[in-house]
Amino acid sequence: MRGTQSLLGRRELFRGGLALGATALWTPGVFAELVATARQTEGPFYPDKMPLDTDNDLLVINDSLTPAVGEITHLSGRVLDRKGDPVRNAFVEIWQVDNNAVYLHSGDNRRRDQRDVNFQGYGRFLTDSKGHYYFRTIKPVPYPGRTPHIHVAVSKGGKRVLTTQLYVKGHPQNARDRLFLSVPAESRATVLGDFQPIPDSSLGELAVNFDVVMGRTAPDEGPSLGIGMPEYQARRGRRARNR
Repeated sequence: MRGTQSLLGRRELFRGGLALGATALWTPGVFAELVATARQTEGPFYPDKMPLDTDNDLLVINDSLTPAVGEITHLSGRVLDRKGDPVRNAFVEIWQVDNNAVYLHSGDNRRRDQRDVNFQGYGRFLTDSKGHYYFRTIKPVPYPGRTPHIHVAVSKGGKRVLTTQLYVKGHPQNARDRLFLSVPAESRATVLGDFQPIPDSSLGELAVNFDVVMGRTAPDEGPSLGIGMPEYQARRGRRARNR
């Protein structure tokens, strides 16, 4: 598994302002607060078996020489509380379909034989002292019944504290997507990202910023304590306890 340090140079670049998108929105008033990122379902395809590599570069698995297919996208942002303070030592997870619209999940049988085996499908990153995170992935593509999106989850203190989805700003399928439309109109800007071309990129790379604002208090001290339990596992545990 490659360390995230190899990608920090790129992350610093995008902090400089190239990445655009769902930057945090303030509510008006004397005691202004940031608008919390809208919550969304985890969906059925959180990986049921983790890839061999779970770092923040989803384009290359371990030391492979063959990258994944798709529009290279640099996804960066910050995890913040409602007051605008950074949330450090939080684990940010992302997962999404590959360029052929196939998830890294045993239950996604639609086009399993077409899955891009060079796409990691899932990644995680521990926020720094200023709440920053960074991923290199591909621009999401639609699959039957859904507009393009990237699943995002945040864990703090060993507990899952937020699950949401990042959508492509201006994509025509957003207007027909049931889950996107379930977000109140006044909160939709919190889950939209503006995927912009990076000037002078010979590979046609894109950049998008996605600030995640926690709607509940998250302690900012102490160790990360790992990844929180996915929703499907939590539901399974509740059912077992209720039997």
